[in-house]
Amino acid sequence: MNRKEFDRYIRESYGIDREYTFGGTDTAVYRHPSNRKWFAIVMYIPKRYLGIGGEEHTDVVNLKCDPTIIPDLIAEGFVYPAYHMNKTHWISVPLDGSRDGNTVKWLLDISYKLTDKRKK
Repeated sequence: MNRKEFDRYIRESYGIDREYTFGGTDTAVYRHPSNRKWFAIVMYIPKRYLGIGGEEHTDVVNLKCDPTIIPDLIAEGFVYPAYHMNKTHWISVPLDGSRDGNTVKWLLDISYKLTDKRKK
């Protein structure tokens, strides 16, 4: 899944548009309409921030995740410890087309539920 597909999925599934709260278009946040909590943050960062390369940049999304499954996801090489967030509760997922879209959607849905004040 890439950044455009990710954005489209959120718009179609949740009816939520991205916000550029930091100026520019490199970083977008997605918030719950009811409580304004972030459930996804998309960034364009150097791969070295994830420990996977030099100065080449990539799109990633930070998602809140169940801490009990984070170690397994990292061990599988699907996700990375969250860049610039609490690594116990957040993960970074590349949005460069290298990850299966269904798994990214599943992780996004987890993040959405974990950050919803109504806790479903």
